[in-house]
Amino acid sequence: MTYKQIMMYATLAICFVASIIFVNHNYSFYDRPIAKVIKTELEETTKVTDLHNNEDRLYNQHIIAELKNGEKKGELIHLTNEYSASGAFDQEYQIGNEVFVLIDPNTDEDTGLTGTIKNVKRDKYVLFIAWIFIFSLLIVGKKQGLFSIISLAVNAIILSYALDAYLKTGTISLLVACGISVILFTVISLLLVNGFNEKTYAAIVATLLATFVSLIITYGVMWLTAEEGLRYEEMQFLTRPYKMVFMAGILIGSLGAVMDVAITMSSSIFGLYEKNNHISIKALKASGMEIGKDVMGTMTNILFFAYISGSIPMLILYMKNGSPLGFTLSMNLSLELARALAGGIGIVLTIPIGLYISIFLVNRKKARL
Repeated sequence: MTYKQIMMYATLAICFVASIIFVNHNYSFYDRPIAKVIKTELEETTKVTDLHNNEDRLYNQHIIAELKNGEKKGELIHLTNEYSASGAFDQEYQIGNEVFVLIDPNTDEDTGLTGTIKNVKRDKYVLFIAWIFIFSLLIVGKKQGLFSIISLAVNAIILSYALDAYLKTGTISLLVACGISVILFTVISLLLVNGFNEKTYAAIVATLLATFVSLIITYGVMWLTAEEGLRYEEMQFLTRPYKMVFMAGILIGSLGAVMDVAITMSSSIFGLYEKNNHISIKALKASGMEIGKDVMGTMTNILFFAYISGSIPMLILYMKNGSPLGFTLSMNLSLELARALAGGIGIVLTIPIGLYISIFLVNRKKARL
């Protein structure tokens, strides 16, 4: 094991331990009161029936918790929690859970503090999943895995800054902000992971061309069809134009799959050329198209399942309450299917675009020899 590897592993271990300690003692960094559940008691249950004769049971839970921050830190607070057996919009709390609470300002000092539970403090679970993800990337990808983590962090910062600028200034279009972000995402991610070489340059150009062309095609189809069939009900609480937000989501959402196909195409073409400098352009095209066809089906399915999976809880909820199948699908899947189709267009376009850009750069390399 080299000195650099030892230093990297030591730094990683220090970061891991420090993050665990921090997340377990970061109560003072929150403005909202946090309480840790120390005792629970089930008081009563009630059987309820909805309009479609579906039965559910409501549970009334009495909770005693200890405040972990704020002026009343260390004091006990009495909380009540009503939750259903289905757990669709609520949950049962266990001893050790940490929750955000709203303290009742009219609390009687003789009976103790009372309040209501607003949400669960989940940063510990998020940190746990994040470290599993980081370790997986480092074990499998090693140096490239490290660069992937760096690019992911940089991209998250860029996106948050772009959205913050859009919300605060109001002078920049969301689509423009996301378009600039997409360019930065592509350039930073591919250069960090794959380095400065012609293979990466081909992937960058192919990704940007395919992504923006697919967006233009999607916009054209929506204009020609007057957006018939798209249900924007899930965006009903937005105070921004639905269409602009939807188009920005398509732009960001399809980028990952398009980028993956673009680097696959350029890596394959350059890999074939490096193994055999005398390979003909015709053979390169044929091999590239075969690779593209193999990738196209799997990547399109990945996009479809990624978008649809988020709607499964709502589909079950609608169907359990007796909603017709057609109404359920149109209400919950219209936007997801549109996003998947737009991403699929981008994937299909990336194959020929990436192939011909890579071949163009291969020809330039041949000409220099």
